[in-house]
Amino acid sequence: MSIGLLGQKIGCTQLYTETGEVIPVTVVKLGPCHVLQIRSNDRDGYEAVQLGYGDKSRNRAAKCERGHVAQIESKRRKTRSNAGIVLLPKAGCEPKKFVREFRIPTDGYNVGQEIKVDVFDSVLSVDVTAISKGSGYTGVMKRHNFGGQRASHGVKKCHRHLGSSGCSAFPSRTQKGKRMAGQYGTDKVTVRNQNVVLVDKKNDLLVIRGAVPGPKGGYVTVKPANYKPAPKTNHWKMTKENAAVNTIDATENVEEKS
Repeated sequence: MSIGLLGQKIGCTQLYTETGEVIPVTVVKLGPCHVLQIRSNDRDGYEAVQLGYGDKSRNRAAKCERGHVAQIESKRRKTRSNAGIVLLPKAGCEPKKFVREFRIPTDGYNVGQEIKVDVFDSVLSVDVTAISKGSGYTGVMKRHNFGGQRASHGVKKCHRHLGSSGCSAFPSRTQKGKRMAGQYGTDKVTVRNQNVVLVDKKNDLLVIRGAVPGPKGGYVTVKPANYKPAPKTNHWKMTKENAAVNTIDATENVEEKS
């Protein structure tokens, strides 16, 4: 399995195929990401590649964040060096706002290496993970899709209420996991097997068919789809030139009709 990338959700738009079919898409800015650390079985007990995205101002970063990506001289460091302890290499970049690990074989990856969106050139579909939009404190109809109370006789000013939630004499309490009103959203959500429509290497953009979790500007993790059997074709995928031509043709058709 190849490595994924970190980025931000830009927003939603639409593209057109050669036959005039509309493709609803989400534009995601991916990378460039720096390799901050390489996890190994000998040291950490597992293999993984740690990536960071988005430069963080040094005056806003903690000392541990700055020391994670660059060498900081200290008495402890000198002591460890004099004792012959081999120190881990540093990426030599700015502190990062968004850091995640990908558990994949680490062969071919080095600390400080820059990874860009071109790793998705041959990928047909991806899995996207992000934090969903928060809706605050909501009722059971919005949160759990309840039908609500009757809107006829016998119901007075409680049409959207939960209704009875407890039990009878036994066990005389509300069961754990009962679906009730509460905080809705801000959950980690993964949308699987989304088709890749366009890879824009020049602007570090990945165009994905369909919706992606989270608000505009929210951080996302994109990796090749872990879906079996893997899709062999993707008739939605197009090049940047085709996408531009199709968009212009569709705009001209709309203007002619108007």
